[in-house]
Amino acid sequence: MISTKDPCISICTFSDDICVGCGRSKREIRAWKKLDKADKRTVLAEAELRLLALGATGRRKSK
Repeated sequence: MISTKDPCISICTFSDDICVGCGRSKREIRAWKKLDKADKRTVLAEAELRLLALGATGRRKSK
């Protein structure tokens, strides 16, 4: 199961409104604390796909 811990890794650089550190949009970052666990998991899954699309390593763990 995906952790719902705040995914910020203090690399707050944006590419077209998406943080290259965590993959979240500015709107998602602002709303993070108010989201429930299910919504956080959805945001994290979408952020992962964005990081892949950007070619950013971000918070992905190497296997």
